[in-house]
Amino acid sequence: MSKVQIAGPRGLMEEALEFLEEAGDFQTEAESTGLSEKDMERLRRPPAEGRAAAEKAVLDALRRKFHELLGCLPRAGEEGGPLEPSRAVRDLAGTVDGHLADCRMLLERKKALEKEAEDLRRHSPFLRTVGRLLEGVRESGHLEFVALSLRRPEDLPRVRELFSRMTKDRFELISERAPDGTEVLLAVLPREEAGAVRAALHEERLPELSFPSRFARMKLPEKVAYVTERLSQIRSEWETVNGELLIFSRRWRPVYREARDWLLGRLALLGAATSVFRTDMCFLLYGWMPSEDAEPLRVDLERRFGGAVVLREEEIREEDVDRVPVLLRNPPYFQPFELFTRLLPLPRYTSYDPTPFLGIFFPLFFGMMLGDAGYGLLLMGVSLWMAKRFRARPKVRAAFRILLVSALYAVVFGALYGEFLGGLGHNLFGLEPLWMSRREAVLPMLAFALAVGVFHVLFGLSLAFVTALRRGRGKEAAYRLFSVLAIAAATLFAASALGLLPELLQKPLLLTVLVLVPLMVITGGLLTPLELLKSIGNIISYARIMAIGLASVLLAYAANRLGGICGDIVVGILVGALLHAVNIVLGVFSPAIHSIRLHYVEFFGKFLEHGGKKFEPLHKPQEREAETWKKP
Repeated sequence: MSKVQIAGPRGLMEEALEFLEEAGDFQTEAESTGLSEKDMERLRRPPAEGRAAAEKAVLDALRRKFHELLGCLPRAGEEGGPLEPSRAVRDLAGTVDGHLADCRMLLERKKALEKEAEDLRRHSPFLRTVGRLLEGVRESGHLEFVALSLRRPEDLPRVRELFSRMTKDRFELISERAPDGTEVLLAVLPREEAGAVRAALHEERLPELSFPSRFARMKLPEKVAYVTERLSQIRSEWETVNGELLIFSRRWRPVYREARDWLLGRLALLGAATSVFRTDMCFLLYGWMPSEDAEPLRVDLERRFGGAVVLREEEIREEDVDRVPVLLRNPPYFQPFELFTRLLPLPRYTSYDPTPFLGIFFPLFFGMMLGDAGYGLLLMGVSLWMAKRFRARPKVRAAFRILLVSALYAVVFGALYGEFLGGLGHNLFGLEPLWMSRREAVLPMLAFALAVGVFHVLFGLSLAFVTALRRGRGKEAAYRLFSVLAIAAATLFAASALGLLPELLQKPLLLTVLVLVPLMVITGGLLTPLELLKSIGNIISYARIMAIGLASVLLAYAANRLGGICGDIVVGILVGALLHAVNIVLGVFSPAIHSIRLHYVEFFGKFLEHGGKKFEPLHKPQEREAETWKKP
């Protein structure tokens, strides 16, 4: 990140701000001036109040109205014609209130129709079924209809017995299963018996289905007809409202959208203007931008303003370090791994972007744990297909690109371990381990996992040492260096004690540790021995690489074994495939979770400093319009 100063004639201030807004790679910050007090007295910042503040208040009120109006309109007529934005905004300021009132009224009407249709549709399955039952019933002034909806069909005999008892068998009951699974009953009985039957049904907690109040005076056949007719009317009225809004949208939406975008840009410029220093003759602008973009922007400014507006890079002082914003920008291979980095607070400018380390070590650990060529090839196929399917969703696509790289490492380690769907590769193709068999070499695999842990933790401590050295913190740098040496000596001592290194090394290594620990206390404080023990604990955590890998390979072998002893080739394939499918699912989630844990807890804790400020360059803000429109 570079600290830059941009200066030019005062009359070009707004045009220069618009140019920087279009470029989108410059963040203003008035506090990073680097000017002397004498120079500061000669400069003055534009006041936030006064004419600029009044203009900002008026434009912001218009922006809110335009945004609400655009949210009311369906998406139609997105292409705008030739328009002079500032003049259009002045004209639209006089019409927006009337347009907004009309759209609100149409929108409320649309919502009311949708709610009424939703209420009627709740009764539709029941009434459609009743309508079919009524087709075979002759209506009479002496007869009454009672309709019920039973959630439990086993209640039907109880209802039939109740009707028989209350009407002395003077009733007819027909039923049909509704589309929603309920049992719909239609009873025809003498009108004088209907009141007592309804009361008895209520006591039995089998009440007749209730309808909205507007149904109160309707007979059952009239209700059925009313719902069908009213739903048809609602659809027609909704289409009418929809048509009026579409016509309005085609005519006005491009105009209001372009005017709203102009307002957003204008408001952004007014906000940025508060960060500008100016005299009667010139303006000065201070801020930050990516170092690799500074020279191209300087050239563009010179070309655009004929050398009148200039850009100059300035030295970043020690007091500026905490204000330097942070931008994550990585090569294409590492970009998907920013997904993991963004789950944490931003690193400070003086720390490291952990994304490249994640891109290197995460798939490596994943491959070491899964370590099966068959599983890896299957996951590569799935991740390629899913990344293509979700190419329009960057975060999902990034997740599957990470899985693709991790699966490739699983194929590589599968070849080293000699595993293809467990031992199936050996049985079918004679596949042999290129390095060692995890199932048989448990202790060597444990030693390898711990060796990886030693390297990872020492690498993290080394990064912390470099950071301290770079910032001129000599005492902290010495402490970090002593920590690296002490852990390395302790590890070699343990290897020697286990017979992996010559026994003669034990005494000098032990003396080295005994000398380094007091030096650590002197440079890092009394608690540094505890930090040393914590680092050793971090290293032991890497044993999970062996443990999770061993569990995966044993389950794969168990799947093949169970499939083989089924005695039927079809059943055996099904059993084996099911267990392998379970192992693949576990093989994706478990290595992923433990690999990311090794980074977040064991590795990042050694060197990563959080608390960075996000880089927020000047750019036209975008407002996302609420999607209020849906098909009824």
